[in-house]
Amino acid sequence: MLLSSMSNKHNVYTFEDYKCTPDPVFTVERECLEPSPAPIVVDNGSFQCRAGWACGGSQSDQPRLVFRSAAARSRGAARSDAHVGNDIPNLEPLRWTLKSAFDRNSVVNFDIQELIFDYIFMHLGINTQGHVDHPVVVTEPPCNPLHCRQMMSELLFECYGVPRVAYGVDSLFSFYNNSVSDGADLPSTGLVVSSGYHCSHVLPVINGRLDAVNCKRVNLGGGQAASYLQRLLQLKYPANQTAITLSRMEELLHQHSYVALDYQQELENWRSPIFYEREVHRVQLPFSGRAVGVCMSAEERNERKAQQLRRLQEINSRRREEKLQEDQKRLETLLSVQELLEDGSLELFHRSLVELNMDSAEELQSYIHKLSMSVEQHKLMKAELLNQTAEVEPPADDGNEMETDLNEENDDPGKTTSANQPMFNMAEYHQLFVGTERLRVPEILFQPSLIGEEQMGLMETLQFVLEQYPAEQQEALVKNVFLTGGNLQYPGLKERVQRDLLAIRPFQSHFKVSLASRPALDAWFGAREWALRNPAEEQGWISRQDYEEKGGEYLREHCASNIFIPMKLNKPTPTTKHIIMGKFPDTSLPDTISNDNDVSLS
Repeated sequence: MLLSSMSNKHNVYTFEDYKCTPDPVFTVERECLEPSPAPIVVDNGSFQCRAGWACGGSQSDQPRLVFRSAAARSRGAARSDAHVGNDIPNLEPLRWTLKSAFDRNSVVNFDIQELIFDYIFMHLGINTQGHVDHPVVVTEPPCNPLHCRQMMSELLFECYGVPRVAYGVDSLFSFYNNSVSDGADLPSTGLVVSSGYHCSHVLPVINGRLDAVNCKRVNLGGGQAASYLQRLLQLKYPANQTAITLSRMEELLHQHSYVALDYQQELENWRSPIFYEREVHRVQLPFSGRAVGVCMSAEERNERKAQQLRRLQEINSRRREEKLQEDQKRLETLLSVQELLEDGSLELFHRSLVELNMDSAEELQSYIHKLSMSVEQHKLMKAELLNQTAEVEPPADDGNEMETDLNEENDDPGKTTSANQPMFNMAEYHQLFVGTERLRVPEILFQPSLIGEEQMGLMETLQFVLEQYPAEQQEALVKNVFLTGGNLQYPGLKERVQRDLLAIRPFQSHFKVSLASRPALDAWFGAREWALRNPAEEQGWISRQDYEEKGGEYLREHCASNIFIPMKLNKPTPTTKHIIMGKFPDTSLPDTISNDNDVSLS
């Protein structure tokens, strides 16, 4: 954030209004091809997508592409007319055409997802026609629906022809990466708390595997926080509603918000004028130098009126010229038809009359006479305007005399002159004073009722998940509470979780809360680390043969993946309708579905 000393007393922040620059088309390095094609790692987030290589090169230890997971595509437009990611320099003018592949945190619009994959493979430098020879690691949400995984596998195997695919949960990849970086023994037990753009999750991990039965989701994230901040500031500054855009609110949210350790006490602190003046952030909106309604001098008003008069004269002159040309062209056409009659070409003459939608030669003569008169009038008017040499003076301003009288009155030394009156500061008029909004907006993670959501907060959900386990497992889980996700980067959030966890846990119990080293990027780094450590097909990869034999819903489990959960289906009981119609339910089905048709939450 840029700081500008626009005021001697206070620092005023300015919006960066970040504009995206198009990504270059990279070339595939040799270490990504030899001795075998390196995997492509795609962190497919609902806010941002990150893609890169999983190989040992120095240029591949960072994601090559980081872009917004959105495409601007008008209704009925061709695929070539769609703009994806960083090809959109500014989101606000095209926000109404933006389309996302996600519904909350699950991919449902696979047309947009295909555009995103096209963007990734093209900019990574893959130029093989019709297929991609590299394995792909893709992140997915916890408890991803089977249909979503089936469509994703079908897209990757059928459309791109990838050799194998691996799926993993983004927050578990982040947990894996930080565990490996800290040298912890794998598998480990812990409680992963993640928050993204649309949803937040509490994920218990037991002995290195996700316990999907007790996972919980809160339908709150950074998107709801940005919309809430936009609504608060638009109500506070109704004159600047158009300038308070969602992109600017996301910037305010990321760089000016914080989580209060004690929310109610912090609000009481903001009641103090001294605290308010010290903590409020003044953010400057862009504005023009002259405001509407500012008084102008008589010379400026006369000059503006003269410009407007000249502009109107030019517009009228151009319209008259266009009308004269149209009339002349029409007159020439009618005269050529009249010549056919004079030459005796009656058949061609009558055919031309039908084309002109006329009935007789008398009607043709009448039109020729009217157009001739009109053309003559236009030519005379044009000649008169060219002969005029004196310019038209703008009308005198009746307010000049009033201004003179006011100036004469102000010359009286006994009265206050206008020079002593304070000048109106346009910069301060277009400033946003962001005060309690800095802590009210992130608080919705802990109190969703602030925006009217009837859900548990993040810490209530964490407590509910812990209560599903015996005391020994609770102790093991709270000793490794891990925070990750782009929406958990607020200052003070870790301390707030520690304070609330202290209130939840029994007296003298021990717990540990840690924050991811890079909350927004660790999912990609964890997926890359997993791909480097598990190159064999049997270690979590789904091959094309597996896809063809077992279907697109098939999932090969690993330490950061979803898990298979068999679901029991209750046997249907005979009803009166079945008995009357002579139909009885099939009672030969087992209590649980067979492995070939298992239903899974993973």
